Amino acid sequence: MDFETLLINRRSVRNYRDKEVPLPLIETILEDTCLAPTAGNRQPCRFVVIRDRALIKRLSDDSKRSLRDDLTRTPDIPAKRHEERLNNEAFNVFYNAPCLIYIIGPDDLPSLNVDCGLTAAYLMFSATARGLATCWIGLGAYVRDRRLLDEIGVPEGQRIVAPIILGYPEAIPTAAERHPPAIVKAL
Repeated sequence: MDFETLLINRRSVRNYRDKEVPLPLIETILEDTCLAPTAGNRQPCRFVVIRDRALIKRLSDDSKRSLRDDLTRTPDIPAKRHEERLNNEAFNVFYNAPCLIYIIGPDDLPSLNVDCGLTAAYLMFSATARGLATCWIGLGAYVRDRRLLDEIGVPEGQRIVAPIILGYPEAIPTAAERHPPAIVKAL
C-alpha cells in the first residue's frame, strides 16, 4: 500500500468483526510503532495489550464511572456531550473491539502527550497497512481504579494517554469532508 492510499484508508473504525487479532501481528505493529519520533529520543511510551473482552468491558465500565463522577462535580466539562451514552449500561466505550492497546508513559514528562500522539499515529498507520482498523478512544483513558490499573500493569507514576482499539473492520467508513490547509502566513 502506497503512502497516499494509507492516508486515505486510515479511518476511525468502531465496528469490528468478531475475530481475534493474533499476538504476533500485534507485536509486529508495535515494532513499527517504536519507530515514531519522541522528544529528545527518550522513547517513553509503553504498551498494555488487552485481548480479554471481559477485562476490556471492566475497563470501559470504570472509565464510564469516572466520567460520570467528573460530570457530577463539574457538569460543564466536554464529556457532557457523552452523558447519555455514559449512563447507558450496555454502552461499551471500546465498542466491543477484540483488542485494546493503551499507550502509557511517565506522568511527569512534559512531552508525553506529543510523544504518545506520534506513537499512536504510527500504530494506526501500521495497523492499516496490515488490513486492520483502529480508533483512538478518548473516553477510555479515565480508568482510575488502582486495583484495575495494577491488574493491567500500569504502574504508579505512569498514565494512560492513548487508548487505541484494534481489530478487523466490518467496513471502512468514508472520510468526512476535509477543509484545505489553513495557512496563516507563508514567509
